[in-house]
Formats: sequence, C-alpha cells, structure tokens
Amino acid sequence: MLEDGDRGVVLQRDKTTYAVAPHLPCGMVTPEVLRKLADVAEKYQAKALKVTSAARIAVIGVEEKDVDAIWADLEMDPGQVVGICVRSVKACPGTQFCRRGKQDSLGLGMHLDEKFHGVAMPGKMKFGVSGCPNQCAETSFKDVGLVGTAKGWRVLVGGNGGVLARLGQPVAKNLATEEALALIDRIVAYYRANAKPKERLGKTIERLGLDHLKAALGL
Repeated sequence: MLEDGDRGVVLQRDKTTYAVAPHLPCGMVTPEVLRKLADVAEKYQAKALKVTSAARIAVIGVEEKDVDAIWADLEMDPGQVVGICVRSVKACPGTQFCRRGKQDSLGLGMHLDEKFHGVAMPGKMKFGVSGCPNQCAETSFKDVGLVGTAKGWRVLVGGNGGVLARLGQPVAKNLATEEALALIDRIVAYYRANAKPKERLGKTIERLGLDHLKAALGL
C-alpha cells in the first residue's frame, strides 16, 4: 500500500484506492490537459474528478496498480498535496482578465509557483495572490498573501485555515511587484530561520511577536 505522497497519490477513505492530483500552476489549464484528464479518468475507471480548493483537478478512486500508467499517460508533474513544503499558490485572474483587477495577480502568482512550489519549509505553507481587495484567492487565509490595490501590493502574513483558523496580518502596503517579491524572499528566510518543526508561519509569529518579524524584515 502506498503512503500519502508516494508517487504523487493520496489514499482515499476506502483505504484501497487513491487520488492523483497533477500540478496545475495557479489553476491554469489548457484544453489538451483537460482532455488528458478526462481520458485518464475514463480509461482507468476513476470514481470522480474533483476541482480542489488549491485549483487542481484530482482524479479520484484509482487502483494502485494503475498509478504509474496514469502518470505516464498524463505526462504531468504531481501536485504537492501533502508534505512539509509550499503546497500551493492560489491566484485570481487579476488584470490579465478581470475587470476589477488592480494588479497582475496571475503573473505574480505564476512567478511564485515556479519559484516556490514544492520547496521544503519548516511546515506546510500556502501563498495567495489577489488582484484586488475582494480577495477572490482567499488571501487572508494564506501563510503569505498579496492583495492588489491601485497603489500597489499589500502583503499579509500568518493566515491559515484549519482547527485554529487565523487571519493574515498586514506588514506592508503600496509595494511595486519587485518590492513585493523581495519582501516575500525575506519572509521565507525568516520563517526558515525561526520556525519550529511543522510550525505554520502564523504560529511562529504568535510565539515571537509581530514586532520581531517586522524588525527582522526591516519594516
């Protein structure tokens, strides 16, 4: 029996079948990829296709014996659905498509996904990038969140869902994209230097204080 994460799968409730969730950067997908997912689901008699909260499309209820063949047919990278790493980068359409967009959230999100997706961290970590204050990417519930405004990016830190949900706290505003990216690098470095094993960023901030974080970031 495979463990969660082995060969990019997650064991399902029945304890015998698995879900396969390929990586779709920021939820962007082509017609060709959609056809592959549909063909694989039919070929291997998947029980369901599910669009996940991390903007992946999971092929659910496949047999262990078919896992390698499924990945070969998909020709896609596994998504980091488990593990102590950057799990996902969620981004809204932003100025590339949405009439309400103030900043290019999709462009920034794709940059963050390429740089950080799957990178090892002290604990689970998620990014969110919203192109306007409506926060369609649920930015306030991410470990690192960016919100686009007419004057630039607002940066939030320490948000998360779960049993002890926590809203991200603002640490900077009106940043240009390059300034926001540089700040994210410093936030990640702070987290790696100060977090306890398996501790989310929000818990690190609660333990050491927001002032400690801001001082370390030079804010």
